[in-house]
This record gives sequence, structure tokens and C-alpha cells, in this order.
Amino acid sequence: QVQLVESGGALTQSGGSLRLSCVASGFSLNYYAVGWFRQAPGKGREGVACMSGDDSTYYKNSVKGRFTISRDDAKGTVYLQMNSLKPEDSAVYYCAAAFGSPSIVVKTTCTGSEFEHWGRGTQVTVSS
Repeated sequence: QVQLVESGGALTQSGGSLRLSCVASGFSLNYYAVGWFRQAPGKGREGVACMSGDDSTYYKNSVKGRFTISRDDAKGTVYLQMNSLKPEDSAVYYCAAAFGSPSIVVKTTCTGSEFEHWGRGTQVTVSS
């Protein structure tokens, strides 16, 4: 069974740090594009940080310099390191994966439509 499970969400104060993890099961993340998305109450889903199959990265402007996406394919895990957190970062954070292979390099612009596997999300709340 293909599954992505996020963890690491929590309540933290403004200026704090959190590291989100996303573990893949039922498939290998090798060559996949991966990404982190978030959705706050009353707002649409937005791409926060994505990594293409060639390891190039995309970051939403408002998180550049604060968030870092990384992956450990051997562990089947994607991470999102979040520093200098702000109240406006509060949301449910979802990880996603898009199929890739040695002959198919998925280039993502972090819109979400290219991802076919999604986790159920983890809540991040930043208090002021």
C-alpha cells in the first residue's frame, strides 16, 4: 500500500523552529519529485517547498531563507526544516510525491497538480 505519513507538527512560538518528516511506504522515493504544501483555514492549498527529480528546489517567496527541503532516499524520508517561524506559517502541512525514474526526471513548479501521492497532513501552529 502506497502511503506518505507526516510527523513533526506542533505548537510553537514565533521565531521558533520545527522539522517536519514524511515517511514513504509501499514504494521507493528514488527519482521521485517531492514537495511540502500547506493549507490554512479558509485558504487554498499552496506549495511551500518542492524538490524535483534532479534535486533542484523551489521555495515559496515568503519562506525563502527560513525553510529547507531535503530528502534521504535510503530512509524513504523527506524533511522540511522550518526556522524563524511566523504566525502566518500556521497551517496543516502535507507532503506529496510524484513518480519519477532514471529516464523520467520530474520537474516540479510546486503547483500540486503533478503530484499523485499525498499524506494526510500534520498541524503546525505558531503563536505570536
